[in-house]
Amino acid sequence: MFTLETYLTPPRPRLLAHRGLALDVPENTLLAFERAWQAGARYLETDVHLTSDGEVVISHDPTLTRLTGSPAAIATHTMSHLRAVDLGSGAGFCSLAEALDAFPTARFNIDVKVAPALLPTIAVVERLRAEARVLLASFSERRRRHVQQKSPAIATSSGRSGVLRFAAATLCHAPPTWGAVALSGATVLQVPEKIGSAVLVTDRFISAAHRLGVEVHVWTVNEPREMRRLVERGVDGIVTDRIDLAVAEFGSAA
Repeated sequence: MFTLETYLTPPRPRLLAHRGLALDVPENTLLAFERAWQAGARYLETDVHLTSDGEVVISHDPTLTRLTGSPAAIATHTMSHLRAVDLGSGAGFCSLAEALDAFPTARFNIDVKVAPALLPTIAVVERLRAEARVLLASFSERRRRHVQQKSPAIATSSGRSGVLRFAAATLCHAPPTWGAVALSGATVLQVPEKIGSAVLVTDRFISAAHRLGVEVHVWTVNEPREMRRLVERGVDGIVTDRIDLAVAEFGSAA
């Protein structure tokens, strides 16, 4: 059974399978998640949008363009239509509920891509009683804080503006309370190591987060040597397209 503390209980580093494992199957499908699970992933990273009939669908992009060549928006299709779209290897789109059901012991890191999907996503997680094994993320800090207010049992990752405020406070040697205000109860900072040529994830950044009890996860890292370097510096989690290589480097958490 999961408890409210379950999401961050496995040993570190946390290895998050970015959109599953899509070496020879379509990303963000049940097949890609199954490949990642078989490779040893215990954290599945994914993204959600909302269909025209109000279903929370797993998809990174707002349109079908990159995956199928169609310019149609995800939001203009029903869930049943999207399931029937052939993404390759016999796989189609799946709903968030289907993914949570299919992998009942997996922890999901879910990026809510659009505002209309926020409340339906929370509703799916609560209906399936999956709060303790889900972390909700968003580039929008306002959206992230809405999750925290609506369902405080769900872990969250700081949005872009929260990350930048925290980084600025860290850079200026501001008191820890400033960083705490910037993060406003976020459980995790999920960030790229660099923004352009500027290094975001410095030793000071990591230490300041840890002093507040907040983990630092870096995306998207696919080279084992880079994964190892970041973990040895104190990074708590790695988001990767190559969960197979990550598990080979660090092992799989139970």
